[in-house]
Amino acid sequence: MSVPAISMNAGAPSIWRVPDLSLRWWPVFLRNLLVWRKLAIPSLVGNIAEPLMWLVAFGYGMGALVGQVTMATPAGPTAVPYILFLASGSICLSAMNAASFEALYSAFSRMHVQKTWDGIMNAPVGLDNVVLAEMLWAGFKAQFTATAILFVMLALNISHSPKLLAAWLVLLGAGITFSCIALIFNALAQGYDFFTYYFTLFLTPMMFLSGVFFPREQLPGLLLAFSGWLPLTHAVELVRPMFMDQWPAHPVRSLLVLAAYTVGAFWVALALTRKRFRA
Repeated sequence: MSVPAISMNAGAPSIWRVPDLSLRWWPVFLRNLLVWRKLAIPSLVGNIAEPLMWLVAFGYGMGALVGQVTMATPAGPTAVPYILFLASGSICLSAMNAASFEALYSAFSRMHVQKTWDGIMNAPVGLDNVVLAEMLWAGFKAQFTATAILFVMLALNISHSPKLLAAWLVLLGAGITFSCIALIFNALAQGYDFFTYYFTLFLTPMMFLSGVFFPREQLPGLLLAFSGWLPLTHAVELVRPMFMDQWPAHPVRSLLVLAAYTVGAFWVALALTRKRFRA
């Protein structure tokens, strides 16, 4: 009589269980900080070079042709210089890209190529805390990049609004949101080439649909409705009014959307990462 095979995962806890988090994420975060500190200057140059080229080429080049952009604000339709319009959107784009690169290429190297995560988990640090540390580290890298770009914008006299401090905090939250989303693809990837799909099919369309380069109101009806649910859209809608020394028109809605993306994406990323390490 044949005996039915018993699955190796029988009785294993669900990958969708509540995250088991503690302060043990901090040593992992600190480890990443100490390693990165040796490359901080090259990393800074690499992270801010591209957004500054966008800002100079489009902000001053195309800005000379466009002049001003009319956009809806809480005070009604307002004409703003294109350089200000672009700067307030491109800094959100920079936070998104910096968080995504760190949570994809760097995190994948530590997880799969260098086997750093395996070494960390030989200590009393669980996988959940490793993923949390990677998420917060990518958010920090995004904040670091946004801070450097913000200082350049201040030096260029693009904006000196006191509300930029609040925008700085929003950029940290946006970086964490995009790091959570990127960690989903990190858990699925079998190699670096896989990330091309993420950048081509997700980040690039979002870059053009979220109001970074032109007002979203110019989009056709269906695209306008679709873009209203993109996380980058809500980051831009929170940050841009602060560059103009105004408060966002719908801050609670935008913050709730970003929070929903963050919690949902982190949970999915954690579940997929647990499945990967169980296999």
